[in-house]
Amino acid sequence: MIRLPDPKPEVLARREAILAGLRAILPEDGVISETLRLKPYETDGLSAYRQPPLAVVLPTSTAEVAAVLRLCQAEGVRVVPRGAGTSLSGGALPLADAVVIGMMRMNRILEVDYANRLAVVEAGVTNLGITNHVSADGFFYAPDPSSQLACMIGGNVGMNSGGAHCLKYGVTANNLLGVKLVTMAGEVVEIGGQHLDAAGYDWLGLITGSEGQLGIVTEVTVRILRSPEGQRAMLAAFKGTEIAGQAVDAIIGSGIIPVALEFMDRPCIHACEAFAHAGYPLDAEAMLIIEVEGSVAEQDMLLGKLKEICNRFDPISLKVAQSAEESLAIWKGRKGAFGAVGRISPDYLCMDGTIPTGELPFVLKRIGEMSASYGLQVANVFHAGDGNLHPLIMFDANDPESFRKAESFGADILKLCVEVGGCLTGEHGVGVEKRDLMGVQFTAAELTQQRAIKSAFDPAWLLNPAKVFPLEDNPALQRAA
Repeated sequence: MIRLPDPKPEVLARREAILAGLRAILPEDGVISETLRLKPYETDGLSAYRQPPLAVVLPTSTAEVAAVLRLCQAEGVRVVPRGAGTSLSGGALPLADAVVIGMMRMNRILEVDYANRLAVVEAGVTNLGITNHVSADGFFYAPDPSSQLACMIGGNVGMNSGGAHCLKYGVTANNLLGVKLVTMAGEVVEIGGQHLDAAGYDWLGLITGSEGQLGIVTEVTVRILRSPEGQRAMLAAFKGTEIAGQAVDAIIGSGIIPVALEFMDRPCIHACEAFAHAGYPLDAEAMLIIEVEGSVAEQDMLLGKLKEICNRFDPISLKVAQSAEESLAIWKGRKGAFGAVGRISPDYLCMDGTIPTGELPFVLKRIGEMSASYGLQVANVFHAGDGNLHPLIMFDANDPESFRKAESFGADILKLCVEVGGCLTGEHGVGVEKRDLMGVQFTAAELTQQRAIKSAFDPAWLLNPAKVFPLEDNPALQRAA
């Protein structure tokens, strides 16, 4: 079971003084301290774990974020940054003595420069909000996590989020130019900028994926891209999950780079079809969604080659969307997969490991064997093109034994990912979910170096503590626990 450190008694004793300090910085409605109003902030997308924070603040500017951090550092108060709370690894899970800094009011698009293909936005702008803002002018923002309607760009930077189209366009790190960061000391730092590369060390690469451990991102400069002439999706259904995995490996090995290459197995197909009525083949054990883009001629050429590859693996059916509406229906099912599976199971854990695509058939076979061993059903839906797995382990949170089995099952899947040459996370981050598995992937020396970087930015370990690193490796939390 995941545990959190005990709160600092001295911080709890000074709660009213801390709240008074926060109210001196922010407007009256920018500080939340009442028990009932704190409830929405006690958990994130990893809803099996809950902890009300000491308080929540809702700043509207970088200056207010900096002032709050200076106060918290002076008072020794822990801080947890939060965007939309869609994190599936517990990245925004509060602590009892922590102030949650919610970024949702910092939601302005500050600048769009079409000539240089960039946009400057505040951290609380939603992922899809960027594309919606520029789409009328023929542009889009490429990373598209399934939660893109709600998730915010600051959280995307913190977790280095991906999405279905990252196979061609890359994840968040590949689509950033710069960030404005506030350190725990309240200093405002500009990293990168409105240019293709920055001199010196790759600080932007360090900040992206750092999970709010090094500072709080308040503004982001992103690349925007010209929208393609068109795109079409196809469905390829197969008799088995391993066969579908072999088809994925063959597609990648052919040198063709689809815009997206998504995998769904039987439980997920049935759940999504019941939800979206997208015309998914219910007799299939596994299904691929493959999307290509470009001119009509280019689409036809790529789809023809992809059909040839899929036909080598004796598909049950092959269906190519003939209109934008048909493509949207195909994607409606995939984008709604997490919610759809929630309709067939009281609870589920969404895992996030990455493997070499050549290992996909073997890993899918092993996950099936683990499912039988644990007696828990699993629905597989993931970004097959880049090997980013999202097994959804179904369990009942009201049954402690079922929950324990689900956690152990998830840990075994992530260990398997590392064993075959992959890693613990592709886009969800480590958070609290995977922190105790960090030693599976990294050596003691590697973890020591990572902790040294954390300490350089945040010597007292006040920023998003109890995340990423095992608690026993965190002296500041040990002393408080």
